[in-house]
Amino acid sequence: MDRNRILTPFMVDSLIADGQTIVVYEDLVLRLDGWMNKHPGGRLAILHMVGRDATDEMKAYHSVATLRTMERYRIGRKQGTWINRTPPIRGGVFYKEIIESPSSSDTDGDSMEEDNTDGVSQITSISSHSHSTPDKMPRYRGHTKLQLPFERPTTKIVNAAVKKEIDQDLHTYPSLDPLVQKDIAHKYQQLHRTISEQGLYECPYIEYGKEMVRYTSLFALFGFCLYHGWYLTSAVFLGLFWHQIMFTAHDAGHLSITQNFLADTLIGMFIADFCCGLSIGWWKSSHNVHHLVTNYPEHDPDIQNVPLFATCTTFFKSLRSTYYNFTFVWDSAADFLVQYQKYTYYPVMGIARFNLYLLSWLHVLSDKSTSLGGSKAWWIRPTEIAFMSCYWFLFGYCLLLRTLPDWTTRVAFVLISHIVTMPLHIQITLSHWGMSTVDLGESESFPQRQLRTTMDVDCPAWLDFIHGGLQFQAVHHLFPRAPRHNLRKVQALVRDFCEDTRIPYSILGFTNGNRKVLRRLDDISNQLTALLECQKFMAETGESGLH
Repeated sequence: MDRNRILTPFMVDSLIADGQTIVVYEDLVLRLDGWMNKHPGGRLAILHMVGRDATDEMKAYHSVATLRTMERYRIGRKQGTWINRTPPIRGGVFYKEIIESPSSSDTDGDSMEEDNTDGVSQITSISSHSHSTPDKMPRYRGHTKLQLPFERPTTKIVNAAVKKEIDQDLHTYPSLDPLVQKDIAHKYQQLHRTISEQGLYECPYIEYGKEMVRYTSLFALFGFCLYHGWYLTSAVFLGLFWHQIMFTAHDAGHLSITQNFLADTLIGMFIADFCCGLSIGWWKSSHNVHHLVTNYPEHDPDIQNVPLFATCTTFFKSLRSTYYNFTFVWDSAADFLVQYQKYTYYPVMGIARFNLYLLSWLHVLSDKSTSLGGSKAWWIRPTEIAFMSCYWFLFGYCLLLRTLPDWTTRVAFVLISHIVTMPLHIQITLSHWGMSTVDLGESESFPQRQLRTTMDVDCPAWLDFIHGGLQFQAVHHLFPRAPRHNLRKVQALVRDFCEDTRIPYSILGFTNGNRKVLRRLDDISNQLTALLECQKFMAETGESGLH
């Protein structure tokens, strides 16, 4: 079968309907079934791109060398502008129809090992731009919602809040007209080329020399204080060491240090797993999805924190997470805790590291980690388990049990060292929890979506080391492979891009950024309080009390 033949949207929908993983890259139609379990970024990152033109996303996250390998998965070409489909993982529905399918010989090696080669029975989904089958059923549909004659109080409050945020975003950001969004994407690609030509994807290794001096100094101060019996002071320096060195693990996770998968993975493992007891594999699995579907309540694991926190009213409806594959049930615990979330925000951030330990071990023992067992990256899981075990032997046994004198000191040491890392957790949430959480549809371009859901933090250059590059989150989301020591330079280019495209560039100081997050948390709490009062009124009178 000719791998250069034109595949119409109708034919691509048919392949997706048959369960195949079809992604559009530039003018190529790719079938990625054989790559799913080998993708270092995880299966979900690919599943969220099914049926979509993923050109911007793929170029943002992959090197030129990696992108060249996509040719082997080509099964055809698309013609003209591609209209994005809603991926099945996000609710897109596809209806079947028999068409001819490219044979397994049309793609390279094992990339097709599980494909059906006898023809494709097709399903479709729901969209005004779709074609119609002979029985008048639209071929492709996005996610639809059944309109009921009576809305429960929860549904009414949630829908009103979502509509308000959508209206606000539509008023604030450029039009979703395909031509407007295509122009934004084109200018984004031009910016990508400019950054590449200016060498801003190249790592300034001298900066990591300075980082090493800082890390070594903090660890030496920890050891010095520990040796002299100043246990609680040593806990502070250990916490500062963890706080600072994890920034480099973040860099390694994005392959922005050496840009070599093996080298950066080992650097990330040594720092995250061995030095800090946290799985870099878990972080990459979660973080890659977060980057692609930022602030989407059903899909972004970074904002799925029920019952402790809710950053939007959509959580009131008990959402099913496509990342964790279970439902975050809104129960009485959420009713109670979320009402006080602006007060519990900082205390919880102070002990958030303990949750990361749990998530790390759950990951390395889960299918998400073992799925790489049949690929060249098979060694990642056993190495992570070994490194994390070494961390707990050194920290838990050698330091806490063998070195510290009594349980009072041990408990105080653990709490202090972990609370000191609180600014890192605040920084992670600061850039997203106060931003938009609504989906404006599949026509919104990648750069506009990232800038709409992400905020930068303004600070002087001499304070960059404290934030570790996370103050440039909007810039980082646009160009995740750019080394953090170059992000201040990239920021200037992004400001010009935003001015040219008229996309608002959100940036606040650290204090005002915190206030914005707290206002969002307080607003959600107030809406929950109103809902609970409505439910109480309804239980007493039989009426909703909402008009």
